[in-house]
Amino acid sequence: MPTDHLTTLLIGTRKGLVVGRRSGAGEPWVSDPIRFPLNAVYAVGIDPRPATPRLFASTYSEWSGTNLAYSDDLGTTWVEPVKPPIRFPEGTDAALKRIWQVAAAPAAMPGVVYAGTEPSALFRSDDGGETFELVQSLWDHPHRKEWGEGYGGQAIHSIMPHPRDPQRMSVAMSTGGVYRTSDGGQSWSPTNRGIKVVFLPDEYPEFGQCVHKFARDPAVPERMYLQNHGGVYRSDDDGDSWTPIESGLPSTFGFPVVAHPRRPDTAYVFPLSDRDRMAPERACRVYRTEDAGASWKPLANGLPQQNFYPGVMRDAMCADTATGTTAAGGDDEPVGIYFGSRGGEVFASDDDGESWTTVATHLPDVLSVRALTH
Repeated sequence: MPTDHLTTLLIGTRKGLVVGRRSGAGEPWVSDPIRFPLNAVYAVGIDPRPATPRLFASTYSEWSGTNLAYSDDLGTTWVEPVKPPIRFPEGTDAALKRIWQVAAAPAAMPGVVYAGTEPSALFRSDDGGETFELVQSLWDHPHRKEWGEGYGGQAIHSIMPHPRDPQRMSVAMSTGGVYRTSDGGQSWSPTNRGIKVVFLPDEYPEFGQCVHKFARDPAVPERMYLQNHGGVYRSDDDGDSWTPIESGLPSTFGFPVVAHPRRPDTAYVFPLSDRDRMAPERACRVYRTEDAGASWKPLANGLPQQNFYPGVMRDAMCADTATGTTAAGGDDEPVGIYFGSRGGEVFASDDDGESWTTVATHLPDVLSVRALTH
């Protein structure tokens, strides 16, 4: 990442939101006091399109339920609506439990923001995230009653608009798999061909996959990467078919997958042992591919290599979200990569993952991480 840009790091934890700041690559990190204490922040999001990017944090309290706060001053102050902006309409026979994802639409759709929830539903906002409406067409899909519940809940946790075609978007859920619209949300189809389900008699069903996370390659938008419950996959046709790419990884299990924001064929995963959900060899290692999954390289410089037991959750790893200034950087310009663990550590890399520094320790369980360079 460029050395002269500021970085704002949103860290959602089991007991609140931490906002980290840094004045340039190599400079020390400083953190604001924790926000929303005793609220689990399952999702943080960034809309980089306004002149001042809008930041989001979904909050969940056992006492007050779920809300979606936003900040228009890079996290210095937050607006927490008195009336939560996301709720199921009357007649749906469902109640909002948690918000698992907040994602801005492409630049061609100003003001449009999406949210994925538990139970599995997609909501759309046309006013920058202040009010939302249920995407009824996906809620009414005939498969919905058969979507199962993973260990972490039954939720839409990944939202991937197509950057060049506003009519196309894919979402992923656990369990249910990947669904895509090609007509602006009027209809949805499952796109799971080739993704294996190890816990069903039919190992290659039309839907029912326990997808943990997926990511789109911004440089090659038809290409996507997917971390499944057992298996890492790539699609080269916008999800029509998927090919296993886990050869060279120490495990096929894990939660996050992140695509490099500018460099094609480059993605990151954090493998965990399927047997005990801990890092293989108890070593903290991110794995990177630079050839679309043909090979993988462990990245460990600066990370603990002994007695590392925590996992990294599906939304707790990210690459820089860039404003227009930094988005113009060339393919060879390194980007920041960030992740947080369930042990409360947060790590950052300024050089595509080649080396790592510690941002924070002793935080509550880290659930979500997003970074903005500006």
